[in-house]
Amino acid sequence: MENKEEMNTINDIGNSKRKWRGSVGGIVDAPIAQVWSMVSQSRRLTEWMPMVEKCTDLAGEEGASGYIRLVSGFMFPQKDGDRSWIKERLVLMDASSHSYIYRMEASNVGFDGSLNSLKLVDYSDDDHESTLVDWTFEIDPVEGVSEEYIIDYLGFLYKSCINRIEVAICTSLEPASI
Repeated sequence: MENKEEMNTINDIGNSKRKWRGSVGGIVDAPIAQVWSMVSQSRRLTEWMPMVEKCTDLAGEEGASGYIRLVSGFMFPQKDGDRSWIKERLVLMDASSHSYIYRMEASNVGFDGSLNSLKLVDYSDDDHESTLVDWTFEIDPVEGVSEEYIIDYLGFLYKSCINRIEVAICTSLEPASI
């Protein structure tokens, strides 16, 4: 699926209200198959999302549309100091195009209905294997917070995750200590 098609899917899934949109990207010095293996499995979220402490399967089969997971940790600061939690539903996963879309169904962070789309693009040349990670997101406007602040914050948060992918892959490939 191409980025344009993916964004059309996101737009079709979202309602007609005005959305706040943003995107971040980054290059990971690893082959696309290794990056996909890392980012497409819920059980591996804690390896490349430093603010995620736990990811729990709630319903459905991972990788299939309708799969639901509960992600918790310190993704978004809470006034009471509690952990953030987000219940996400997989809208679409296409392994052949290395892309997926999740919708935040419920949360204690105020982004219910938000969509996150992740797409990988082979960025290799003859001498070096690398992958472009493109992460787009759209959310409903949040009362009491500026669009610029939210887009910048999410961009920073998601970019920090992209930056961790390479380290997570290298760590997972290291031989186990005896």
